[in-house]
Amino acid sequence: MPVADFRALHHGRRPGDPLVLPGPWDAASARAFADAGFPALATPSAAVAESLGLADGDVPAAEMFAAVARVARAVDVPVSADIEDGYGLPPGELVARLLEAGAVGCNLEDTDRSSGRLLGPREQADRLAAVRAEAGDALFLNARIDTYLRGASDEDALERARLYAAAGADCVYPILAPESALAAIAAASGLLVNAMAPPEASAPHRLGLLGATRITFGKGMFLRSMAAAGAIAAELRSA
Repeated sequence: MPVADFRALHHGRRPGDPLVLPGPWDAASARAFADAGFPALATPSAAVAESLGLADGDVPAAEMFAAVARVARAVDVPVSADIEDGYGLPPGELVARLLEAGAVGCNLEDTDRSSGRLLGPREQADRLAAVRAEAGDALFLNARIDTYLRGASDEDALERARLYAAAGADCVYPILAPESALAAIAAASGLLVNAMAPPEASAPHRLGLLGATRITFGKGMFLRSMAAAGAIAAELRSA
């Protein structure tokens, strides 16, 4: 599915009916989610890292792009990739590697992973604008806002939402935002809002009613899968 069709999945949605994007960490999980009927997927970096035996943030860029490519090759639905802070790659190379991996979109966060520093709003807006200039319409750009993760203010989140929209983002992702803040962030940016939800059946509907248009789950689905595997193992051990 081309990026235009992926973009279209986000628009025209009714309140309470957000786009739900499961988070695969490998080819097998991607096939399971696609076979269940989900129209698109979004890889979570934390789940990919744990599946590789690494901590979140410790996956080298080459391994992350390889993981995204395995997911994209395994399914016939579009895949968006969590690429953390972009791994220090120049915008042109970042875009080229995403497209080469088969991704139609990406998350790009405003924390510098090497230092743990929350980048300034205008500094990150400039980075997003550079990525947009390189990508044109070829990528759906989901701008992650780490305000709430890093203890900054609501005003900071709103400023980032406005600036990231002006820089060309398609969507903003205020990770760990209070549910009460979603509508204000959507209004400030004029963009779609991605909310992170627990992998419960009721969560996407509730967040959709509160202003989210797109729902992802971080590493929640990976953790549930590992819990199921642990339960199977315990059952076998006790047999």
